[in-house]
Amino acid sequence: MILLPFGVATWWFVYEAGVHAIIAGVLLGFMVPVMKNTPRVIRHEDPEMGLAPALEHRFRPLSNGLVIPIFAFLSAGVAVGGIEGINSAATDPVALGIVAGLLIGKSVGIFGASWLMDRFSPAVKDNDYTWTDMFGMSFVAGIGFTVSLLVTELSFGTGSPHNDHARAGILFGSVLAAVIGGIMLLTRNATYKKIRAHGVDPDVYDN
Repeated sequence: MILLPFGVATWWFVYEAGVHAIIAGVLLGFMVPVMKNTPRVIRHEDPEMGLAPALEHRFRPLSNGLVIPIFAFLSAGVAVGGIEGINSAATDPVALGIVAGLLIGKSVGIFGASWLMDRFSPAVKDNDYTWTDMFGMSFVAGIGFTVSLLVTELSFGTGSPHNDHARAGILFGSVLAAVIGGIMLLTRNATYKKIRAHGVDPDVYDN
């Protein structure tokens, strides 16, 4: 908590100086020690954890669950346009194709390619996770924003109806991918916790 006011002050001064505020975040991140350099225990679950990974672990739910989605939504420039706009996007083959690509294409492509590599090449899946875990992670990989939005803008151009519908499709497909993948991984996480409760360590990070 001591670092928080210094971080806010640094961000404000850098922003007022005319420098992009993201530079302040990068510089502050470099100043947080990664390796543990004090005898004080920062996180009891992992006494050897340094300050940077401890802060990352603590603020990850807030960052991934609230800050990044809001930032992405505002930066995406998605014009929903009310019910009429939603209906228009829902009937556009471009938007439907993007949603299908993010959900089906990513999950089938990543999972299928991984299975084929494990089956027919020297590469072997790590035993620390199961194929069910891999399937859940392949859905999470369907969350796409930066590259998807860039390709959309290059393909359709700003101001095109397809461009707006494609952006809406990216947003909707990413949300669905996050929800489906999150449910699958949370279910697996509960399974691993039950295994640990019986005194067996599956060697999987489940916090």
